[in-house]
Amino acid sequence: MMSKDINREVKYPPGDFGVWIIIYVELLTFGLFFIGYAFSRRSNLEMFNTSQLMLNQTSGFINTIILVTSSYFVAKGVQLMRNMTQETIASSNKKASVWLTFAIICGVAFLFVKGSEFANIFGQGINLSTNKFFMFYLLLTMFHFMHVVLGTVILFNIRQRTKISAYTPDNHRGFESGASYWHMVDLLWIVLFPLIYIIR
Repeated sequence: MMSKDINREVKYPPGDFGVWIIIYVELLTFGLFFIGYAFSRRSNLEMFNTSQLMLNQTSGFINTIILVTSSYFVAKGVQLMRNMTQETIASSNKKASVWLTFAIICGVAFLFVKGSEFANIFGQGINLSTNKFFMFYLLLTMFHFMHVVLGTVILFNIRQRTKISAYTPDNHRGFESGASYWHMVDLLWIVLFPLIYIIR
């Protein structure tokens, strides 16, 4: 039993391999956007810096804290899955459900803060055609916004399965797959926030 638990803990990558293909494709896509942003900024430095001052860094920082905190909650759920035994299936699923509830609340909070920021930006008459900075800003942040929506839905579905104790010591790949996707969403924002909001 101990050997089996150890093998389960060191399994890499966690979750389904298909999800990791999606994650790698998403990371590559965002990476190309980031490179495009960097090159465009280099040739329009003054305009990019001036436009950047119009962003709300406080809301961006708040959302960074929200996503990092949500990833902590999801990680606590994964830890419960990995340490689960046949005797603790019900209690582990129940506790994981609580952690996922906290993570989902964070996801919704992120969407609310980001939605408010979008409303402010659009209220100023800013759109994709305003200039290259706002083109990249809106493309990147709205694309990421959609990923947060999807990630939150995934976490909600996982939570629904924990409520019926669907995950067992030998079958919790779905939980780890969803967790891996959520961590990717978090990682992308950690790169996106300083790149778009801070670096001058």
